Amino acid sequence: MDFILLAVPFFFVLIAVELLADRWRGQRNYRVADAVNSLSTGVLSTTTGLLTKGVGLLTYAIALDHLALFKLPANAWWVWVLAFVAYDFCYYWLHRFGHERNILWAAHSVHHQSEEYNLSTALRQTSTGFLLSWIFYLPLAVLGVPLLVFVSVAALNLLYQFWVHTRHIPKLGWYEWLFVTPSNHRVHHAQNPIYIDRNYGGVFILWDRLFGTFLEEDDNEPVVFGVTTALASWNPLWANLQFYVQLWDDARRANSGWDKLRIWFMPTGWRPADVAQRYPQAKQDLSRFRKFEVPLAWPQQLYVVVQFAVYVALGSYLLNRGEQLPVAALVLGWGLMAFGLFVLGTALENRPWALRLELLRLALNLPALWLAGVVGLWPVAALAWVALLSYSLLSLIGLRFSRLAAGNARGLEAPPQPEQGAEHQQAAEHP
Repeated sequence: MDFILLAVPFFFVLIAVELLADRWRGQRNYRVADAVNSLSTGVLSTTTGLLTKGVGLLTYAIALDHLALFKLPANAWWVWVLAFVAYDFCYYWLHRFGHERNILWAAHSVHHQSEEYNLSTALRQTSTGFLLSWIFYLPLAVLGVPLLVFVSVAALNLLYQFWVHTRHIPKLGWYEWLFVTPSNHRVHHAQNPIYIDRNYGGVFILWDRLFGTFLEEDDNEPVVFGVTTALASWNPLWANLQFYVQLWDDARRANSGWDKLRIWFMPTGWRPADVAQRYPQAKQDLSRFRKFEVPLAWPQQLYVVVQFAVYVALGSYLLNRGEQLPVAALVLGWGLMAFGLFVLGTALENRPWALRLELLRLALNLPALWLAGVVGLWPVAALAWVALLSYSLLSLIGLRFSRLAAGNARGLEAPPQPEQGAEHQQAAEHP
């Protein structure tokens, strides 16, 4: 049973409930572009997972066959309890090294890039974590935890972590001593120097208390969310590549061959001395911290949200049919997803070439549908062509309306102040 797939509708219901709580309390913990970006990385991650989950499952199965010290029964309740606790212990160390080593932070940093903290942040997940994360769970295979039990407790661990990504739940008394809560997980997502690299547990906060990484949320030190080197983008592809590109650039610029190699495995933030001197990186000054923002009229935001809903539907289809679809179909589905979400990211960033990319995306719908029939992504009948043409036509109308309405709205607004204009230009020029 796929617990994650079953939980997806509840995720969106709870996000809607949190939005209502925001409104009732007069708070603003959501921004459209940030939420779409977080959900986009989540959709991209799950779609990528359909192609890459074999890496973790295959390595686990091989280790289970050749390294297991015991053969634990899958139908014994104590095996499930043992596996659930042991999985969280392994997750603690994966999570901790994910913050303490460059190569692992390159994958995990995606989850921390949002400068908001809400339930959509929980769904903000990496697409590259599969490369190395499997290593940390091999001890479970050595213990003989059956594959079915391993997959199930992994899903339950991830599901638990969803609800702790909220600002609406205060400290929970005695519960704080044993389990991960919204309060102690808010600390984990902070970029305040006092909070950085704390509270790594997934379900149990006991590991942090045992290994000296626990820190309680301090009411006198409000949490500033995000990463010290800001993403400054709404693009889910760049979100996954940003830190890898930074490491690659530093490795390429380093004079020492040893530095070119070891930078990937050094503590997070380590850079070759010669590179750091020639290419200094400024960290954010929290006393002057301002969230990344690109001014975008509400009709344009609404257009992006509607188009994003189409990709949520595509992602749901791929998740439901993933086991039956051929690899070529999954690759095509992933490609359509990645390109579409990239285009929507450029629209949210108000790039000069966003309109041309959006028109290209809509124009590619026709050959994409034909190719989908060839590779077996979905059956292509007359009704599918009618539906696609209708969608493309309605999208063109919506695109035209959104741009006209946005132009009219800008015409009614006062001219921007120089500082705002400069920020907008800086955002538009960010790679």
